Amino acid sequence: LREGFGDASRPFMGQEVTMKLQGLLEDGTIVDRDPKLTFVIGDGDVIQALELCAYSMELNEIALVISDGKYAYGHLGRAPDIRADATVVYEVQLLKVRNAPDLTTLSAPDRIRRCKQKRERGNYYFQREDYHNAVRLYNQALELLNISSEINPTAEEAEELREDGLKCLNNLAAVQLKLEMHEEVITSCNAVLSLDPNNVKALFRKGKLLSEKENYEEAMETLKKALKIEPSMKAIHVELSNLVRKQTGQRDISKPKRKVWQALRKNLVPFLSSPRKSGWDIPWKWLFGAAVVAVGSVVTTVVMAARN
Repeated sequence: LREGFGDASRPFMGQEVTMKLQGLLEDGTIVDRDPKLTFVIGDGDVIQALELCAYSMELNEIALVISDGKYAYGHLGRAPDIRADATVVYEVQLLKVRNAPDLTTLSAPDRIRRCKQKRERGNYYFQREDYHNAVRLYNQALELLNISSEINPTAEEAEELREDGLKCLNNLAAVQLKLEMHEEVITSCNAVLSLDPNNVKALFRKGKLLSEKENYEEAMETLKKALKIEPSMKAIHVELSNLVRKQTGQRDISKPKRKVWQALRKNLVPFLSSPRKSGWDIPWKWLFGAAVVAVGSVVTTVVMAARN
């Protein structure tokens, strides 16, 4: 619609851009409007149509972009206003181009904000079963938690950083399960448990995978701990029942006979009492060490994503 400042002003992959945009459906309904949408090209923070558009535009150019559902909101659409596989028409203007921010200089509040954005975008991809991009975004979120010791967050900021880290690590483990990357799942679960030893999700996932790997002794110890924390969680009872059957060479079924369950329960009575509530007494800097471990564990996953 209007030319920009020439080819030399086009952004490169990895640079941060700011765009003014308005998005409409084919019937004229406005579904997107943002005077200053800011993102890094290639990070996956926006729909593919906008990333491709920004990469091909000149600074100050105004363009009309017509995107089918594949490059917009896909077969799931975006409730409540964009139906499945809908075509979206965007009018966009490229306002700014600059280098992406140096992560080492970001303040704690900036890290918290960016980490949440990355995690939410990872959830977006996970819901669409785009697991490789989900891993990529959770990985980016965890990288934001690997900060210099010179940055000293307040107690509230440290708590929020740690909670965000736990959510990212648990989400990462969930998507690694979908990709059948079992060793990486255990690594992510271990990172969670280094921050929160009583995290039931991490204990259950780890125990279940250890059982599948026939590491029965450690699996039993891990699942017993999960049961002590959450004695009413049926999935733990079922997994422990199956584990007992595996150990005794019996067929694994989800509904154990009464005698087997009674024997199992007898062994688990000491673990069914309510656990003590533990406070967050782990130094905040430990979070970042755990994040580094988790990020290291997804290198193979990222390589797989690139190959696909």
